[in-house]
Amino acid sequence: MAPVAYSDLQKSAHDLLNKDFYHQSTAAVDVKTIAPNGVSFTVKGKTAKDDSIAASVEAKYVDKPTGLTLTQSWNNANVLGTKIELSELLTPGLKGELDTSVVPNGARSAKLNFFYQQSAVNSRLFFDLLKGPIATADLVVAHDGFTAGAELGYDIASAKVNKYSLGVGYGTFNYALAATASSNLTVFNAAYYHKVSPLVEVGAKTTWDSVKSNKVNVEFATKYALDTSAFVKAKIADSGLTALSYSQELRPGVKLGLGASFDALKLAEPVHKLGFSLSFTA
Repeated sequence: MAPVAYSDLQKSAHDLLNKDFYHQSTAAVDVKTIAPNGVSFTVKGKTAKDDSIAASVEAKYVDKPTGLTLTQSWNNANVLGTKIELSELLTPGLKGELDTSVVPNGARSAKLNFFYQQSAVNSRLFFDLLKGPIATADLVVAHDGFTAGAELGYDIASAKVNKYSLGVGYGTFNYALAATASSNLTVFNAAYYHKVSPLVEVGAKTTWDSVKSNKVNVEFATKYALDTSAFVKAKIADSGLTALSYSQELRPGVKLGLGASFDALKLAEPVHKLGFSLSFTA
Protein backbone atom coordinates (compact mmCIF):
# COMPACT_ATOMS: atom_id res chain seq x y z
CA MET A 1 0.00 0.00 0.00
CA ALA A 2 1.36 3.41 -0.99
CA PRO A 3 2.01 6.05 1.69
CA VAL A 4 -0.22 9.11 1.90
CA ALA A 5 0.40 12.12 -0.31
CA TYR A 6 2.47 14.96 1.11
CA SER A 7 -0.58 17.17 1.69
CA ASP A 8 -2.16 14.33 3.73
CA LEU A 9 0.66 13.78 6.24
CA GLN A 10 -1.61 15.25 8.92
CA LYS A 11 -4.89 14.06 7.37
CA SER A 12 -6.21 12.05 10.35
CA ALA A 13 -5.85 14.99 12.75
CA HIS A 14 -6.93 17.52 10.11
CA ASP A 15 -10.18 15.66 9.38
CA LEU A 16 -10.99 15.34 13.06
CA LEU A 17 -10.38 19.06 13.60
CA ASN A 18 -12.17 20.36 10.50
CA LYS A 19 -14.66 17.95 8.96
CA ASP A 20 -18.33 17.74 9.98
CA PHE A 21 -18.44 21.08 11.82
CA TYR A 22 -21.62 22.39 10.24
CA HIS A 23 -21.52 25.93 11.70
CA GLN A 24 -19.15 26.93 8.90
CA SER A 25 -22.23 27.39 6.67
CA THR A 26 -25.62 28.48 7.96
CA ALA A 27 -27.17 25.90 5.65
CA ALA A 28 -25.71 23.30 3.29
CA VAL A 29 -27.37 20.70 1.10
CA ASP A 30 -25.84 18.15 -1.27
CA VAL A 31 -27.51 15.51 -3.40
CA LYS A 32 -25.65 12.61 -5.05
CA THR A 33 -27.19 10.20 -7.55
CA ILE A 34 -25.86 7.54 -9.92
CA ALA A 35 -27.48 6.87 -13.28
CA PRO A 36 -27.85 3.32 -14.68
CA ASN A 37 -24.98 3.94 -17.11
CA GLY A 38 -22.61 4.75 -14.23
CA VAL A 39 -22.61 8.54 -14.52
CA SER A 40 -22.77 10.14 -11.06
CA PHE A 41 -24.34 13.55 -10.45
CA THR A 42 -23.64 15.80 -7.49
CA VAL A 43 -25.56 18.99 -6.69
CA LYS A 44 -24.30 21.16 -3.84
CA GLY A 45 -25.47 24.38 -2.27
CA LYS A 46 -24.40 26.30 0.81
CA THR A 47 -24.54 29.76 2.30
CA ALA A 48 -21.33 31.78 2.36
CA LYS A 49 -20.06 34.23 4.98
CA ASP A 50 -21.63 37.17 3.14
CA ASP A 51 -25.04 35.37 3.13
CA SER A 52 -24.76 34.63 -0.59
CA ILE A 53 -25.38 31.11 -1.87
CA ALA A 54 -22.68 29.02 -3.53
CA ALA A 55 -24.09 26.24 -5.70
CA SER A 56 -22.64 23.77 -8.18
CA VAL A 57 -23.62 20.86 -10.41
CA GLU A 58 -21.15 18.09 -11.25
CA ALA A 59 -21.32 15.06 -13.53
CA LYS A 60 -18.69 12.31 -13.38
CA TYR A 61 -18.19 9.33 -15.66
CA VAL A 62 -15.73 6.50 -14.96
CA ASP A 63 -14.74 3.99 -17.63
CA LYS A 64 -12.99 1.30 -15.57
CA PRO A 65 -11.66 -0.82 -18.47
CA THR A 66 -9.67 2.12 -19.89
CA GLY A 67 -9.00 3.93 -16.58
CA LEU A 68 -10.60 7.10 -17.96
CA THR A 69 -12.52 9.47 -15.69
CA LEU A 70 -14.30 12.56 -17.02
CA THR A 71 -15.72 15.19 -14.66
CA GLN A 72 -17.70 18.24 -15.76
CA SER A 73 -18.88 20.93 -13.33
CA TRP A 74 -20.68 24.27 -13.44
CA ASN A 75 -21.33 26.63 -10.53
CA ASN A 76 -23.38 29.77 -10.00
CA ALA A 77 -20.27 31.93 -10.37
CA ASN A 78 -20.41 30.74 -14.01
CA VAL A 79 -17.20 28.72 -13.75
CA LEU A 80 -17.12 25.76 -16.13
CA GLY A 81 -14.75 23.04 -14.97
CA THR A 82 -13.51 19.99 -16.83
CA LYS A 83 -11.23 17.29 -15.47
CA ILE A 84 -9.87 14.38 -17.50
CA GLU A 85 -8.04 11.61 -15.62
CA LEU A 86 -6.27 8.57 -17.05
CA SER A 87 -5.03 5.83 -14.71
CA GLU A 88 -2.19 3.39 -15.39
CA LEU A 89 -0.66 5.88 -17.82
CA LEU A 90 2.41 4.33 -19.50
CA THR A 91 3.32 2.34 -16.38
CA PRO A 92 1.48 0.82 -13.37
CA GLY A 93 0.86 3.35 -10.60
CA LEU A 94 1.07 6.43 -12.84
CA LYS A 95 -1.99 8.63 -13.37
CA GLY A 96 -2.29 11.74 -15.52
CA GLU A 97 -4.83 14.54 -15.09
CA LEU A 98 -5.82 17.64 -17.03
CA ASP A 99 -7.88 20.08 -14.95
CA THR A 100 -9.29 23.20 -16.60
CA SER A 101 -11.73 25.94 -15.65
CA VAL A 102 -13.23 28.73 -17.74
CA VAL A 103 -15.33 31.77 -16.97
CA PRO A 104 -16.90 32.97 -20.24
CA ASN A 105 -15.24 36.28 -21.12
CA GLY A 106 -13.25 35.97 -17.89
CA ALA A 107 -10.53 34.07 -16.07
CA ARG A 108 -9.18 30.75 -17.27
CA SER A 109 -6.94 28.12 -15.75
CA ALA A 110 -5.33 24.91 -16.97
CA LYS A 111 -3.36 22.45 -14.86
CA LEU A 112 -1.56 19.30 -15.92
CA ASN A 113 -0.92 16.91 -13.05
CA PHE A 114 0.81 13.54 -12.63
CA PHE A 115 0.52 11.09 -9.72
CA TYR A 116 2.77 8.09 -9.13
CA GLN A 117 2.28 5.53 -6.36
CA GLN A 118 4.13 2.38 -5.37
CA SER A 119 4.32 0.42 -2.11
CA ALA A 120 6.78 2.81 -0.45
CA VAL A 121 6.54 5.93 -2.64
CA ASN A 122 3.90 8.56 -3.34
CA SER A 123 4.93 11.39 -5.66
CA ARG A 124 3.01 14.14 -7.46
CA LEU A 125 3.85 16.77 -10.07
CA PHE A 126 1.59 19.75 -10.81
CA PHE A 127 1.96 22.19 -13.70
CA ASP A 128 -0.02 25.43 -13.70
CA LEU A 129 0.12 26.05 -17.44
CA LEU A 130 -1.36 29.56 -17.55
CA LYS A 131 0.17 31.04 -14.42
CA GLY A 132 3.94 31.33 -14.62
CA PRO A 133 3.99 28.53 -15.75
CA ILE A 134 4.64 27.12 -12.29
CA ALA A 135 5.60 23.56 -11.37
CA THR A 136 5.04 22.07 -7.92
CA ALA A 137 6.38 18.64 -6.97
CA ASP A 138 6.16 16.62 -3.78
CA LEU A 139 7.43 13.23 -2.68
CA VAL A 140 6.71 10.96 0.28
CA VAL A 141 8.60 7.77 1.14
CA ALA A 142 7.60 5.31 3.85
CA HIS A 143 9.15 2.43 5.81
CA ASP A 144 7.76 0.50 8.80
CA GLY A 145 5.20 3.20 9.65
CA PHE A 146 7.63 6.11 9.28
CA THR A 147 7.07 8.66 6.52
CA ALA A 148 9.19 11.53 5.26
CA GLY A 149 8.34 14.00 2.53
CA ALA A 150 9.21 17.25 0.83
CA GLU A 151 7.54 19.78 -1.46
CA LEU A 152 9.14 22.14 -3.95
CA GLY A 153 7.65 24.91 -6.10
CA TYR A 154 9.43 26.24 -9.17
CA ASP A 155 8.58 29.25 -11.36
CA ILE A 156 9.61 28.13 -14.83
CA ALA A 157 9.42 31.60 -16.40
CA SER A 158 11.79 33.21 -13.89
CA ALA A 159 13.77 30.01 -13.20
CA LYS A 160 13.37 30.43 -9.43
CA VAL A 161 12.28 28.23 -6.56
CA ASN A 162 9.19 29.93 -5.09
CA LYS A 163 8.43 27.62 -2.16
CA TYR A 164 9.68 24.57 -0.29
CA SER A 165 8.64 22.56 2.75
CA LEU A 166 9.47 19.37 4.66
CA GLY A 167 7.45 16.90 6.69
CA VAL A 168 7.83 13.71 8.74
CA GLY A 169 5.33 11.36 10.34
CA TYR A 170 4.71 8.05 12.03
CA GLY A 171 1.48 6.07 12.15
CA THR A 172 -0.12 2.77 13.08
CA PHE A 173 -3.69 1.51 12.73
CA ASN A 174 -4.91 3.55 15.73
CA TYR A 175 -2.66 6.62 16.07
CA ALA A 176 -0.61 8.98 13.93
CA LEU A 177 1.95 11.73 14.53
CA ALA A 178 3.16 14.25 11.94
CA ALA A 179 5.16 17.48 11.77
CA THR A 180 5.68 19.84 8.83
CA ALA A 181 7.70 22.96 8.12
CA SER A 182 6.04 24.93 5.31
CA SER A 183 6.16 28.40 3.72
CA ASN A 184 9.91 28.10 3.09
CA LEU A 185 10.44 26.56 6.55
CA THR A 186 8.85 29.47 8.42
CA VAL A 187 5.51 27.94 9.49
CA PHE A 188 5.70 24.85 11.71
CA ASN A 189 2.86 22.42 12.41
CA ALA A 190 2.67 19.37 14.62
CA ALA A 191 -0.38 17.13 14.88
CA TYR A 192 -1.43 13.90 16.51
CA TYR A 193 -4.44 11.62 16.17
CA HIS A 194 -5.43 8.73 18.45
CA LYS A 195 -8.31 6.30 18.12
CA VAL A 196 -8.64 5.56 21.81
CA SER A 197 -11.38 2.97 21.33
CA PRO A 198 -13.92 1.99 18.65
CA LEU A 199 -16.10 4.81 20.01
CA VAL A 200 -13.67 7.61 20.89
CA GLU A 201 -11.16 9.57 18.77
CA VAL A 202 -8.99 12.50 19.88
CA GLY A 203 -6.57 14.77 18.09
CA ALA A 204 -4.69 18.05 18.37
CA LYS A 205 -2.67 20.42 16.23
CA THR A 206 -0.17 23.17 17.02
CA THR A 207 0.92 25.93 14.64
CA TRP A 208 3.75 28.44 14.93
CA ASP A 209 4.39 31.13 12.32
CA SER A 210 7.95 32.21 13.07
CA VAL A 211 7.62 35.33 10.89
CA LYS A 212 4.38 36.75 12.25
CA SER A 213 4.41 35.83 15.93
CA ASN A 214 6.11 34.00 18.77
CA LYS A 215 2.74 32.59 19.84
CA VAL A 216 1.91 28.93 19.27
CA ASN A 217 -1.72 28.25 18.32
CA VAL A 218 -3.27 25.04 19.67
CA GLU A 219 -6.46 23.21 18.68
CA PHE A 220 -7.97 20.08 20.25
CA ALA A 221 -10.86 17.93 19.03
CA THR A 222 -12.66 14.76 19.99
CA LYS A 223 -15.29 12.54 18.40
CA TYR A 224 -17.66 10.08 20.09
CA ALA A 225 -19.72 7.54 18.17
CA LEU A 226 -23.18 7.24 19.74
CA ASP A 227 -23.94 4.21 17.55
CA THR A 228 -23.27 3.08 14.00
CA SER A 229 -25.41 5.88 12.55
CA ALA A 230 -24.66 8.90 14.78
CA PHE A 231 -21.75 10.74 16.34
CA VAL A 232 -20.93 13.96 18.17
CA LYS A 233 -17.79 16.08 17.80
CA ALA A 234 -16.30 18.95 19.76
CA LYS A 235 -13.24 21.12 19.34
CA ILE A 236 -11.67 24.03 21.17
CA ALA A 237 -8.85 26.38 20.23
CA ASP A 238 -6.69 28.61 22.39
CA SER A 239 -8.31 31.57 20.58
CA GLY A 240 -11.50 30.78 22.51
CA LEU A 241 -13.39 29.26 19.59
CA THR A 242 -15.45 26.27 20.66
CA ALA A 243 -17.41 24.19 18.14
CA LEU A 244 -19.90 21.35 18.54
CA SER A 245 -21.52 19.13 15.94
CA TYR A 246 -23.97 16.26 15.72
CA SER A 247 -24.38 13.93 12.75
CA GLN A 248 -27.20 11.44 12.26
CA GLU A 249 -27.96 9.07 9.41
CA LEU A 250 -31.74 9.36 9.28
CA ARG A 251 -32.03 6.46 6.83
CA PRO A 252 -29.69 4.88 4.25
CA GLY A 253 -28.57 7.70 1.96
CA VAL A 254 -29.94 10.55 4.10
CA LYS A 255 -27.65 12.31 6.58
CA LEU A 256 -28.40 15.28 8.84
CA GLY A 257 -25.74 17.45 10.45
CA LEU A 258 -26.20 20.14 13.12
CA GLY A 259 -23.47 22.46 14.35
CA ALA A 260 -22.74 25.45 16.55
CA SER A 261 -19.71 27.55 17.39
CA PHE A 262 -19.10 29.90 20.30
CA ASP A 263 -16.35 32.39 21.06
CA ALA A 264 -15.58 31.84 24.73
CA LEU A 265 -13.80 35.21 24.90
CA LYS A 266 -16.79 37.11 23.45
CA LEU A 267 -19.81 35.43 24.98
CA ALA A 268 -21.76 38.72 25.19
CA GLU A 269 -21.18 39.59 21.52
CA PRO A 270 -23.21 38.36 18.50
CA VAL A 271 -20.39 36.31 16.96
CA HIS A 272 -21.77 32.83 17.60
CA LYS A 273 -22.96 30.64 14.71
CA LEU A 274 -25.46 27.89 14.07
CA GLY A 275 -25.70 25.73 10.97
CA PHE A 276 -27.11 22.56 9.49
CA SER A 277 -26.41 20.23 6.59
CA LEU A 278 -28.49 17.71 4.66
CA SER A 279 -26.91 15.10 2.41
CA PHE A 280 -28.79 12.78 0.06
CA THR A 281 -27.19 9.85 -1.77
CA ALA A 282 -29.06 7.55 -4.14
